[in-house]
Amino acid sequence: MPDTALPAADMLPADADADAAAPGAVDPADARYMGLALAEARKAWHEGEVPVGAVVVKDGEVIATGYNQPIGRHDPTAHAEIMALRAAADKLGNYRLPGCELYVTLEPCAMCSGAMMHARLARVVYAAGDPKTGVCGSVLDLFALEALNHHTKVDGGVLAEEAAAMLRGFFAERRAARRPPAAAPDAGTGAAALASALTAGVEGSGA
Repeated sequence: MPDTALPAADMLPADADADAAAPGAVDPADARYMGLALAEARKAWHEGEVPVGAVVVKDGEVIATGYNQPIGRHDPTAHAEIMALRAAADKLGNYRLPGCELYVTLEPCAMCSGAMMHARLARVVYAAGDPKTGVCGSVLDLFALEALNHHTKVDGGVLAEEAAAMLRGFFAERRAARRPPAAAPDAGTGAAALASALTAGVEGSGA
């Protein structure tokens, strides 16, 4: 599909430095790295996969990237986060990733969250919440379980609307391709609309 139908890859606001001083503003570095994760998500969309992307950062350097590929790889574990974790582990020559941060465009599921904790990530940052399978606070919060022996810092909501808009657009395109042309009702732009899109599109999508 044409690039014009997708959100821009560069999600860092031009006045990011000014925004950083405002209360509640997104950290410019977080916005930049999440912008790179959104660019990875666009790759998934172009391959017919649910558009989720991830990057791993260590000491201010992006060391690995990944995007959702379970359909193309015939691999139920090939979520964006897993692909990025595998690439980072190869890069560092270590299955542990201490001091690393992972940025992902959708709140991680239980499988990916477990892998992140096993990798000993220092921090996880996600964009849009996932009211159906997210375990960073939406469905449950695995990272808050005190019984677990590693606790990764989690921050959410960075470029959330950009990520949610991409997911809504992807599922709208899939629905449109499966039915005759017709006037579609406005899907809305909020969390309820994203939940509806995920519910309608995740079945059989590989997410």
